[in-house]
Amino acid sequence: MARATALNVLATKLFVPPARVNLVLRPRLLDRLQQSADGRLTLICAPAGFGKTTLVSAWVARCGRPVAWLSLDEADSDPARFLGYLVAALQTIAPAIGAGVVDVLQSPQPPPAEAVLTALLNQITSISERFVLVLDDYHLIDAAPVDAALGFLLEHLPPQMHIVITTREDPQLPLARLRVRNQMAELRAADLRFTPAEAAAFLSQVMDLELAAEDVAALESRTEGWIAGLQLAALSMRGRDDMGQFVRAFAGDNRYIADYLVEEVLRRQPESTKQFLLRTSILGRLCGPLCDAVLDDGRTTKDESGTSFALGRSSFVLEELERGNFFVVPLDDTRQWYRYHHLFAEVLAAQLRAEQPDLVSTLHRRASAWYEQHGSAADAIHHALAAQDFARAADLVELAVPAMSRARRESTVLGWLQALPDEAVRVRPVLSVYYAGTLLQSGEIKGVEARLRDAERWLEACSAPTGDGRAMTDDMDERSHAPPRHLGSRPPEMVVVDEDGFRRLPGWIGIYRAGQALALGDVPATVAYARRALDIVPADDHLWRGAAAAILGLASWTSGDLEAAHQSYADGMDHLQQAGNISDAVGGLIALADIRIAQGRLHDAMRVYERGLQLVTAQHPAGARPALRGTADMYVGMSELERERNNLHAATQHLLSSQALGEHTGFPQNQYRWRVAMARIREAEGDLDSALGLLQEAERRYVSDFFPNVRPVAALKARVWLDQGRLGEALDWARAQGLSAQGDLSYLREFEHITLARALLARAQSERGDRTVREAVGLLERLLRAAEAGERARSVIEILVLLSLAHGAQGALPAALAPLERALALAEPEGYVRIFVDEGRLMQLLLADCRSQIARGSHGAGDRHANKLLASIDRLLAAFPETDKQTSEQGDKLKDRASISAALLSPGLPGSLSLIEPLSDRELAVLRLFKTELSGPEIAQTLVIALSTVRTHTKSIYSKLGVNSRRAAVKRAAELGLI
Repeated sequence: MARATALNVLATKLFVPPARVNLVLRPRLLDRLQQSADGRLTLICAPAGFGKTTLVSAWVARCGRPVAWLSLDEADSDPARFLGYLVAALQTIAPAIGAGVVDVLQSPQPPPAEAVLTALLNQITSISERFVLVLDDYHLIDAAPVDAALGFLLEHLPPQMHIVITTREDPQLPLARLRVRNQMAELRAADLRFTPAEAAAFLSQVMDLELAAEDVAALESRTEGWIAGLQLAALSMRGRDDMGQFVRAFAGDNRYIADYLVEEVLRRQPESTKQFLLRTSILGRLCGPLCDAVLDDGRTTKDESGTSFALGRSSFVLEELERGNFFVVPLDDTRQWYRYHHLFAEVLAAQLRAEQPDLVSTLHRRASAWYEQHGSAADAIHHALAAQDFARAADLVELAVPAMSRARRESTVLGWLQALPDEAVRVRPVLSVYYAGTLLQSGEIKGVEARLRDAERWLEACSAPTGDGRAMTDDMDERSHAPPRHLGSRPPEMVVVDEDGFRRLPGWIGIYRAGQALALGDVPATVAYARRALDIVPADDHLWRGAAAAILGLASWTSGDLEAAHQSYADGMDHLQQAGNISDAVGGLIALADIRIAQGRLHDAMRVYERGLQLVTAQHPAGARPALRGTADMYVGMSELERERNNLHAATQHLLSSQALGEHTGFPQNQYRWRVAMARIREAEGDLDSALGLLQEAERRYVSDFFPNVRPVAALKARVWLDQGRLGEALDWARAQGLSAQGDLSYLREFEHITLARALLARAQSERGDRTVREAVGLLERLLRAAEAGERARSVIEILVLLSLAHGAQGALPAALAPLERALALAEPEGYVRIFVDEGRLMQLLLADCRSQIARGSHGAGDRHANKLLASIDRLLAAFPETDKQTSEQGDKLKDRASISAALLSPGLPGSLSLIEPLSDRELAVLRLFKTELSGPEIAQTLVIALSTVRTHTKSIYSKLGVNSRRAAVKRAAELGLI
């Protein structure tokens, strides 16, 4: 899809409400706000009418800091819209902040909110002076993702930034944690209530009323300092001669005070002013032209009731209302846009529904028409829905969906569609398909089928027969639901407003059905639908041909047919690139590289990543614009390849480059892929605790997509547990996944089954059980046959390595060396290293023996194959850690194969050669302290690590040494020469 345009920012949402000239000064509150400005957050939370916005606008006028202001509304519950306006607000004080972030938010696959905020926070740190961000009316936000985004922002807030939130209710933020850390100041209703002195000043100075002191005190007491209540009371007293009597009568249950006061206010206004207030109450924001359009259709100066309006004078009326303190809040400095106080607007709207219920929909229709004419589709749709003019709303939604989809605003579109009656959607084939696509893209598979069937019924009603007299649906079985390619006359009850979309429907339906089938795991149906779509979509429609070809590639990938997957997916990405959809084409390169890695073709995978970097650089030259989406992912992929080659420094640098670009330059999956890649580096460095922590974080951040999840993070965690000696947890994972050595095999679970084989080998070593070894070997041999049939060389190499280890642990050297030599032959051309080195000391010994066997069997310098393997083994042997090299030197003293076999099995061999899983350096440090009288907490203090880490190391030491106490561990370690 084409890139979306920049966010259409409504400037009035970013204006600081000007402080009123005759405002009641409240120094006690202004001082508290000033004192709190050095913390992270000031929360001003109180019911409507307590002067929250007025107070903050007065403070920011004198706080001495730059202020970014954002007035929120219900539409800002859309995460992309919220983040876009957040950036726009910050740009009012620092124009360079968030450069490119809005473009990223409008991209076909916007990044997670945390990624955008991370990039934003990094830019904010460049601002030298302290500043304030005000989020006004946060209670109008009703979206957990927005709450999470704001929580992340507060958690990582730079010291120069302070946030002020005004709200009617506590937001879903980590308030307790902020309180405990003393990072938040709060103003509540009890703080905001007018004191008697403030109430007196308000009534006399602002409302221009002369009241006796006892009357002021009575009003202040009965309204409990509620500013809106005082204002309403003051408005109702204007022109009265009996103010004292009114005050005395102003009593009763507080639940009815507001209704009473509003009645008094409205009843005393001229009829034209009253009608203006009531009829414009349907608007969230008011400007003169909009109010004119709502009050009259432009053809007459009188409405249905005969009330006269002077057209074109709404701007003047709004200014008069503001001057008269009629709860009208200016939204800009030029007095063009206003809004009513929210409570006042709610009461007015309720009164309108009670007095003139038949007029409400007419007013909303007029507002909808005005917004449509002025290019605001979202507001036009909102008012059409409020008018219950569902035909108009459906028309507007159908025309708006393409742009909204390009901007990745599926959540907003879904809300519109769900607000429409089912019968309004079902007569519209284009809207039905848009509905299906929106559900699919939102991950809501339920309901997709019904919407596609609705569209197909209309297309069948329009279908013309093919040349041989058969309908196009006859070409496939009933399950395919294939739409016709030829569209004839239309039934009169069918509604289409997006004609271009209607012409494309057959291809869209096929593609959405393919995507639905893929999400449900039905690969045969995926292939059938995608191929059907390719038959229908025109040859020059590169966007949708690319989508269909890519889905075919994903189906083949899911089935384990990697070469077919690569061919189809590459074809799809070529089409997308021709369509100008560079972002999706770059995203597809990640899949192509993943496929090449599974095929064992590391060099080809690296070339794919390099091509991806060239592609994004060509689109966005350095310094010209922010990096294109996917750039960060290229570096993550290159890091994984460098790690496999044992270039750990280069691997780390690639991840740091990815991190420096920011997660917003990666696709949604970048967050967990980055952490998995860093975990693998930490694992190679021997820091298993850090590796496990990163994997746990990756698991929390996992975002699914249509790519097959062939290397689940949970399986990677199980492998780290095995490295830590936590065999029980690894076996528990296997049981929870329903894995067994005799279970059915599939490519989707191949990695998990290989992990199960590792767990079985570890259990065999722990229990000294031949039966478990045979079970593991049987599973590995079945996996080997399947991987070889699918030409998945990466899996083949790993399986061969594990078979070598399994036989080697039993002392069967000839059986161990045969698969090892095959693995070496496959791995040498691609530069594999860690796939061998990660297996530890037993692999070290097996490689040394394999080298001696190859050297004895070679035919001198002319044996090129043997020489390549020897050079490869030498590189592998040099890559083992120093502790393993010491073991190797001890192993080199064993002259013949019989003594090597004995070394593999001997429990008493010096240097811990008998340990399949060696102790890490940290575990050795803990083990040495076992000889002392230090307690667990004292060991933790000595090594400057957590007590829980000491316990983890202790459990691993016991498992590896086959003991269950400190004394037994020390004794066993002494026997092995470890201490």
